[in-house]
Amino acid sequence: MSTSVATTEPERRAWRMLGDVADPEIPVISVVDLGIVRELHARPDGGIEVGLSPTYSGCPATVVIRERVVQALEQGGFAPVIVREVLSPPWSSDWISTAGRERLARYGIAPPAQAVSSVRALHHAPAPVRCPRCGSARTSEVSAFGSTPCKALHRCEDCREPFEYFKCI
Repeated sequence: MSTSVATTEPERRAWRMLGDVADPEIPVISVVDLGIVRELHARPDGGIEVGLSPTYSGCPATVVIRERVVQALEQGGFAPVIVREVLSPPWSSDWISTAGRERLARYGIAPPAQAVSSVRALHHAPAPVRCPRCGSARTSEVSAFGSTPCKALHRCEDCREPFEYFKCI
């Protein structure tokens, strides 16, 4: 979910470039499909300004993402590249695009199962997490944390395969 719309050719070109910037922790999804590129504005001086929202407070990938965004845009001819952190509203897993969710599942990471409209909703029993390998809803959480803080480790009771689940945030 972006908060700005590309209205100029430089902005459309910059969005396409950022669509090729992979998340460093999940290389099958771009920073655009992950929904962390919040704003993008061409500047009169030929530069570009980008607003990024971190997926998780303290996410160590944020620095790498910032560097990759700057590098991609500079290689595309934009200078200067100004990157701002956009903390409000905070990033939500609801902002992952449909294509991004499909890529996560093909990669073996179950995408967020449902939209989270309030903090209160997080405390209710979660919907079953479907196995990205066989589609079964008979899964269980093994650990609240996977390889990164934004993922949990699950196991499918049918195919017995472990998988990560991208948490609803």
